[in-house]
Amino acid sequence: MVSEKTLVQIGLSEKESKIYLACLTLGKGTVLQISREADVSRGSCYDLLNDMLEKAYVSKIHKAKHIIFSPVDPEALLKRSRENIRDFELALPELKGLFHKQSQPRVRYFEGIDGIKRVYEDTLTATTGILNYTNSLEVRRYWPNYDEEYIQLRAKKKIFLKCIAPNDPSGQEVKQSDPNFSRETRLLSAEEFRFTNEINIYDNKVAITSFHNELIGILIESKEIADTQRDIFRMAWAFAGMTQ
Repeated sequence: MVSEKTLVQIGLSEKESKIYLACLTLGKGTVLQISREADVSRGSCYDLLNDMLEKAYVSKIHKAKHIIFSPVDPEALLKRSRENIRDFELALPELKGLFHKQSQPRVRYFEGIDGIKRVYEDTLTATTGILNYTNSLEVRRYWPNYDEEYIQLRAKKKIFLKCIAPNDPSGQEVKQSDPNFSRETRLLSAEEFRFTNEINIYDNKVAITSFHNELIGILIESKEIADTQRDIFRMAWAFAGMTQ
């Protein structure tokens, strides 16, 4: 049986959902009949039916001395729900622009491997590609399925990643597989540059995860911070290119 929650999820209130399902069950009915089927008081049912009439969830006809209410086709509700989603998608760029005008950076903190995975999940929303400092060995030591659970998903989403990593066996292995995973890796001396955490820079965000001695993740959302980190990465990228 269809749950009221299904209708609540597309915008009806809990009582509206009960009344709509009652109308579907009856086919059509008076306020009294619908209120009994929906288990809603007659007065509330009358007021709600009139509200639902304005929202085009039900229709009504006058028959003799009675007002008869009927439900609209569920397909109409589905169509309206899809239209609302389209309208929201069209407004999303403007809404995100307002969201990112906040002057204070938004910082979220995560603990444990599950928390770290949540940070990586956020990087999969990247629209600008990802700039990355990594220690390939450290990540995979604590997250053995990292390649299957994250790298393959990123590549499937076609999110290109530029990576700077220590020139050790793990980093060399990653670099060799670059063509398969939408990635370009540059290596730096493992003796001079031992990254003990991973940093991902994308959109207006900087994600920092640490696998060394502690499992923590920090997600910073700030255009100013992300842009500065992006410039620093470009300098490091150019330097790494000279050492290849």
